[in-house]
Amino acid sequence: MAAPLDKIKLFSLNTIQMRTFHITWLMFFVCFFGWFGLAPLMPTIRTDLGLSKAQVGNIIIASVSGTIIARLIIGRLCDTWGPRKTAIRLLLVGSIPVFLVGLSRDYTSFLLFRLAISVIGGSFVITQFHTSLMFAPSIKGTANAITGGWGNLGGGVTNMVMPIIFAAIVGFGYSNASAWRYAMIVPGLMMLGVAYLYYRFTKDTPNGNFDEIGHHRKNEKTDWSILGDWRIWALTLAYGMCFGMEITFDNVASLHFVDTFHLSQGSAGFWAGIFGFMNLFARALGGIISDKVGAKSGMKGKGWLLALMLLAEGIGLLLFAQAGSLVIAIMAMLSFALFLKMANGATYGIVPFINEKNAGLVSGIVGAGGNMGGMLFGFLFKSDSITYVQAFTYIGFIVIGVSCIVMLTRFVRQPATSEAAVNVPVAVS
Repeated sequence: MAAPLDKIKLFSLNTIQMRTFHITWLMFFVCFFGWFGLAPLMPTIRTDLGLSKAQVGNIIIASVSGTIIARLIIGRLCDTWGPRKTAIRLLLVGSIPVFLVGLSRDYTSFLLFRLAISVIGGSFVITQFHTSLMFAPSIKGTANAITGGWGNLGGGVTNMVMPIIFAAIVGFGYSNASAWRYAMIVPGLMMLGVAYLYYRFTKDTPNGNFDEIGHHRKNEKTDWSILGDWRIWALTLAYGMCFGMEITFDNVASLHFVDTFHLSQGSAGFWAGIFGFMNLFARALGGIISDKVGAKSGMKGKGWLLALMLLAEGIGLLLFAQAGSLVIAIMAMLSFALFLKMANGATYGIVPFINEKNAGLVSGIVGAGGNMGGMLFGFLFKSDSITYVQAFTYIGFIVIGVSCIVMLTRFVRQPATSEAAVNVPVAVS
């Protein structure tokens, strides 16, 4: 019988574990690409559909809301169908609204398509679940951090690439109103291509697919008593501040750069993309540092590290909000982006050890907190009485406040009750 790998061989495709590793982060990547493919084109879409600031805010909220429910459902489907079938079906079904969003002719239809597209944000769960099945506990955290970070990278690449695709279509003689619609065909095709790769080259486990190895989900009773553990809610708040802010910024960055610094749509997309590109290393770095701090100072050290990263993120956000020039804004963005993405990794450096017997449930709650944070932040950006600069400022202070809560929280590892508990797949978003 094949065993989970205890070493990550990044440049190898010789084993089912490493093929799955690369295809599952790529699946997450193309879903993120399609999920936020409309964000850098919003200056054009706003003009084409005649959207008000409040309507744009509602669209931002819708773009992350569906993910909250989707990730809970997809987690269950991974348990029953297996991550391979779940991924393939999500890619196929999720590509439909991506292809068809170009049919939108008014605010309402565009809002509904944006809500439908948000379902593919549930790909987070599949990637982390599948990665967990392929690697040994000793490197599971690092593997999850890498696949999570590289998948999130899709949000940066789409901010850079979609304006280029848009410009190329305009160059062929199409109007702006037509170009943004045709541009969304590209991420739809990417999703179909990765669906084939997932079907052809992955398995649910190192030993085969669930239906091949006779896997049956155990009817274990959910231990809802863990909801009384304050540490879970502290981490939920923390993830709302880091990942929630990340998906919010992916949505509003291009609009902010266009409106505040009067950049072109292409230039705004480039700088917004730089923010996403930090995922190439920053999330993994946060997880790795968290593991090293934990080895020396235990869970208390991990908690302090997360608190300090959130504090630095909040300060960076305040500097970004008050930036009087594009250069200062970019420098501030890079600083808060670094600590934000490291905080993503550091949060999930703690999550698996809070309650190892119920690691999946804890992970799901904390992960939902990230999407919930993104949804709630969206309300600040829809208000007609609050500017984008003010919204960033308020969020900066909120993040600093949550960092204080995390700092005061006493994190202590609860031992696993059995070896099996250690190997529970941890779904991260």
